Amino acid sequence: MYPYHNKIKQRIRNNELLSYEYVDSYKNISPCLLLHFITEPKIRPIREHRFKEYEELLNKLANK
Repeated sequence: MYPYHNKIKQRIRNNELLSYEYVDSYKNISPCLLLHFITEPKIRPIREHRFKEYEELLNKLANK
């Protein structure tokens, strides 16, 4: 199994994250947190049940 969230978190820690946004719908995910990266794959969608986990990570990095 591909460690989807582990890879995304590693990419965030490696400063590959360009931006992020919340959208009402992306493909079949509603609502969705879209993470935009400078490297491929450039867009990674996150489902709502993982929002808090990513918000905590993003807040930690913003406060460094």
